[in-house]
Amino acid sequence: MADELNLSNLQPAQPRKARKRVGRGLGSGKGRYSGRGIKGQKSRAGSHRMRAGFEGGQMPLAMRLPKLRGNTSRDAMPVGPFRTYTQPVNLRDLDRFEAGEEVTPESLKAKGLIRSIRKDVKLLGVGELTKKLTITVHAASATAREKVEAAGGTLTLLKEPKVKKARKPRTVPAAAPDDDEPEAVAEPGAAEAEAEPETEESED
Repeated sequence: MADELNLSNLQPAQPRKARKRVGRGLGSGKGRYSGRGIKGQKSRAGSHRMRAGFEGGQMPLAMRLPKLRGNTSRDAMPVGPFRTYTQPVNLRDLDRFEAGEEVTPESLKAKGLIRSIRKDVKLLGVGELTKKLTITVHAASATAREKVEAAGGTLTLLKEPKVKKARKPRTVPAAAPDDDEPEAVAEPGAAEAEAEPETEESED
């Protein structure tokens, strides 16, 4: 066969491009400054190993934008003593369990649905559940609870859900009397006339 593959006609499937060899004389096309130009930051050794977000020395964007201070803020980064993290598990992920099987954080870890049993697990209601399962997790959404009970299963929480306190209605203080308005002064004798009405004397 003319097209038989052997060592004499062995070649790569795609043509390979030779690497650029810099600093090999002016006749090579990449001599003298090796394609880096004259002076400047980009002409120095190690100049292309800049950290992510480096903008040449000017104020970076992450520092120019406003920020919410305090590690306990609702919109702050997930740090601080009051920030929590839960591992979400959807109902559609429970298809790996057989009917009547018990679902716990340990069994979820064994099935590969969560990474760690040291973090809380929250059951979410995405998907449908057609099996009767006994589920024990740290938290669950209202939709997930309804679907689990509709399928005949039971749901037990390892932590009691936090009850939000009802906000008190805001009361508007009564308007204080204006000091600029003059007080009404009663005329002398008016109160006596109202208290003691005149009576007509009867003639005998």
